[in-house]
Amino acid sequence: MMNQKKNYRLLSLDMDGTLLNSAKQIPCETTAAIQELMERGVEVVVGTGRGLAELADYRTAFQGMHYGLLVSGGLIYDFQQEKPLTLHALSLEQCQRLLEAAADEDAMVHILTVHDSVAREQDIFHMDDFSMRVYQDMYERICDRQDDLVRYVQEHADEILKINLYHRSTASRERSRQRLAGLGMNLVLAEKTGLEASPAGITKASGLKELCKLLNIPLAATVAVGDAPNDLEILQITGLSAAMGNATDSIKEICDVVVSDNDHNGVLEVIKRYFL
Repeated sequence: MMNQKKNYRLLSLDMDGTLLNSAKQIPCETTAAIQELMERGVEVVVGTGRGLAELADYRTAFQGMHYGLLVSGGLIYDFQQEKPLTLHALSLEQCQRLLEAAADEDAMVHILTVHDSVAREQDIFHMDDFSMRVYQDMYERICDRQDDLVRYVQEHADEILKINLYHRSTASRERSRQRLAGLGMNLVLAEKTGLEASPAGITKASGLKELCKLLNIPLAATVAVGDAPNDLEILQITGLSAAMGNATDSIKEICDVVVSDNDHNGVLEVIKRYFL
């Protein structure tokens, strides 16, 4: 088992299924360890599919954190300056095609811009239909509720960084994936029935490369921790990759190490073994 500390300079942490436990909380011990790392000069970043609005519940835990790789790499955000450093948007045509696919499958649409998280009210209050019940409380509190999403994307062209489609079954998701393939988007499976759509070439890995270039940190000096298919690319390029115990088999197979699951503080295990 690898346990050698190599003066890693950056730690990228996925959130759901990794940093957050099943109750969507960050263990106090992990928060304290992250703060200690940052005080030592290590860049700790969240590498997440979430947007800025969906981080509101964790501001205290992230106090002192400089950067976030948000919206699956579509946005590098400077928390201290409160501004985007880089962003990548879907085209209007791509957004329209995603809405068409969602309508045909009666899927929930979730739109992410730099500052906003957008969904229809009728979907927010029925998220159990899309295997997303665990997120309903957060969506009720933070989402901008828009009934006419077609109009919304027209009025916010060039601002939409990612669209998530949450389906009623995995078969429905697969139909959407096949329908949307070849339209110049990066399509990634997420959650039980989710399909994440980002601009072509935009992943957590592309975001990490951009951030490392800005900070002059070599990829070999980075560590990433994740659990799901949208973590695949970033785990393939970092100096050390760690899979959570609850990670999918495909993620575990490509990682350097496997640690405890998200309900048994696997992130703290990584921090203690490779940084502290």
